[in-house]
Amino acid sequence: MPRPTLRAGLAALALAVAEVLAPQLGQAQALPVQAAPVQAPQVKAPMAAPVVPSPSQPSAALSEVRARAAAEQILKALKDGDAEARFAQFAPKLQRMSSPAMVRSHLQRQPRIQSWTLVSVVPGVDSSAVEARLVTSAGPRQLLMIIDSQGRLEGYHFDAADVAAETVARQFVQALIEGRYVYASSFLGPNLQEEIPPAAMQRKWQALQQRTGNVLKVEKVARSEDTTDMKLVLVLTKFTRLSDNIFVILDRRNAIIGVDFPTDPAVPSGR
Repeated sequence: MPRPTLRAGLAALALAVAEVLAPQLGQAQALPVQAAPVQAPQVKAPMAAPVVPSPSQPSAALSEVRARAAAEQILKALKDGDAEARFAQFAPKLQRMSSPAMVRSHLQRQPRIQSWTLVSVVPGVDSSAVEARLVTSAGPRQLLMIIDSQGRLEGYHFDAADVAAETVARQFVQALIEGRYVYASSFLGPNLQEEIPPAAMQRKWQALQQRTGNVLKVEKVARSEDTTDMKLVLVLTKFTRLSDNIFVILDRRNAIIGVDFPTDPAVPSGR
């Protein structure tokens, strides 16, 4: 029997190998091809724009700087006794009720300021409250100033906790008698100053005298009522037609928080 040639053997071997590998190759081709995951592009959140104060509404820090600088100038005018500068520092509502001559007369009656320290500044949009501790020729005093956005003095109040309530009430009415309405207003607490500015106080005082006649003098001052929160002081005042009480209500630190002018004065009947 003839032996197979080498070429024929290789062909047969190739066919055998193909038959064995065919199923595996077909299975390999059937494997699914998984696509690489596609990542969505990341979008960065927009950055918040910084808040810039409106030019018409200065920031609290800027208001504090302005209020502090204005307070220094106001106190310097007081220390120097400069009536012209003091009057120029008044807000319009105070200027309408005063004059450089009135300011000069008032400064001459007050203790001279020797030094001061600004204790606190509470800034606001329309006005700021500045508290100062003063050293005067009559001793230490606490002063509260209300300063508007233009650096002008809208009102002020000296702490009178160490003064008798009767003294404060008498000084207040005496200031009204003398027509010193800006000074009279300084005895009022900040809230009442806002409610009754000097011009309104002048109108009330003049309206009273239309019924009572011109004011003459304070006759007597007496404390009528006293609680932990308030004090009621009666200031008996003599007018040309009669004498009547002005009710002055003070808080525990002797700031005036209420004033009651007689609305229906008891005019004495003719004999």
